[in-house]
Amino acid sequence: MADPNSRSGVRYADGAILRYADELHAPHDEALAAAAEAPERQGLPAIQVGPSEGRFLQLLLRLAGARRVVEVGTLAGYSAIWMARALPTGGVLYSIEVDPRHAEVARENLTRADLAARTEVRVGDAAEILPELAAEGPFDAVFLDADKARYPVYGAWAAENLRAGGLLIGDNVYLFGRLREDSDEARAMRRFHEQAAEAFDTACVPTPDGLLVGVRRTS
Repeated sequence: MADPNSRSGVRYADGAILRYADELHAPHDEALAAAAEAPERQGLPAIQVGPSEGRFLQLLLRLAGARRVVEVGTLAGYSAIWMARALPTGGVLYSIEVDPRHAEVARENLTRADLAARTEVRVGDAAEILPELAAEGPFDAVFLDADKARYPVYGAWAAENLRAGGLLIGDNVYLFGRLREDSDEARAMRRFHEQAAEAFDTACVPTPDGLLVGVRRTS
């Protein structure tokens, strides 16, 4: 497999460069550090976004003037902290987490970050919770970082519940390098890509595992 940090065989970034960039552009304070370390400390999966991806999410929400945001896949609340900090007074981030223990850890981290008032962690199956959340919309952004096989379900909901100009953001859209495989999960992810391209103006940012960003069309 080609080196993800290279173009035409030329290597642009190694680990030291990436660490330098993270530390300069996406530094951790105490709350972010605690959330970043929570998976290892609490025995949760180490599958959250990296510092630069978190900072990128925050900047995207600021650029969009986001006030009402939905996240599918909370884990320890690391990405939720980055995004909730982008919201103005009165803004709210609804984050959905299927695992009650993960949700408990996330709430602790969000409280430590003084973000409890602008975040709401809902526990359960996102496919069931999202229709309930529709009444709180329309939304300014939807961030997907959960079970990859159901991205088409979540993306279709986003297309219906985002305002014109709202953002759809999906992480791991290269499916850990398996996007072109002949499997149910890969076909589902390709369907998500295709559905997003139909309803949104899209780009796929070549982060380590791909970050799809789409802007909801006005018509």
